[in-house]
Amino acid sequence: MGKMVCKCGIKRKAGFLYFVGKDGCAYETKMARGKSKGGGRKRVHDCKIKKQKGYLYYIDGKGNVCEAKMVRGGK
Repeated sequence: MGKMVCKCGIKRKAGFLYFVGKDGCAYETKMARGKSKGGGRKRVHDCKIKKQKGYLYYIDGKGNVCEAKMVRGGK
């Protein structure tokens, strides 16, 4: 599990995908199914998180932005 870095309280809507962009803000975009085109992205919260290399940033079930250290497998 990761640790919470921004308490946002984002309310999720059906048919939308939520993610943390390169600028550290939370966005939503319409999910594309089949040949239908998804829409553009819309900012839902100005978190302004400073992303660190080696960490994954995501929005948890409570609508908060969290970070988790990425595990590198391999040789």
